[in-house]
Amino acid sequence: MNNQGTKKPSFGLDFPDWKKVYVPEDIDRLAAIVVDSAFSVHNELGPGLLENVYEACLSHELKLRGVHQLLQVPVPVDYKGIRLEIGYRADVLVEEKLLIEIKAVDQLLPVHTAQVITYLRIKRLPLGLLINFNEVLIKAGIHRVLNVPRSPEDKLA
Repeated sequence: MNNQGTKKPSFGLDFPDWKKVYVPEDIDRLAAIVVDSAFSVHNELGPGLLENVYEACLSHELKLRGVHQLLQVPVPVDYKGIRLEIGYRADVLVEEKLLIEIKAVDQLLPVHTAQVITYLRIKRLPLGLLINFNEVLIKAGIHRVLNVPRSPEDKLA
């Protein structure tokens, strides 16, 4: 029986099209490479080191895979016509399309996710990865974070 088009979205929620985030295929491909690279780093080093060690090793792993990235990318804030260069920095920006925030904490907090969302909005990127290397199983420490538009006027790069 064909019931296509008759099912409601999960939880009965129906979001308008402008609220939906479409992640381009090339960014999804980059995310998969980053996740695989994070697994390699974690398998080699395990949990318990500082964030900057994981950042450097993840950067090296991505270079070995031929992926261009920038480390400690400035994230300036524009406020009412002025640009504030106040020290916000994204840990890794992969091919200027995918933001990576690295943590090495006992437990991720909502403020960590909020930080990634803020950086995504400022940089106008659709997807970020929040990776906590301080997990016994790295799978539990990898989180996809989407830049969900707040209004129909919000547009991504």
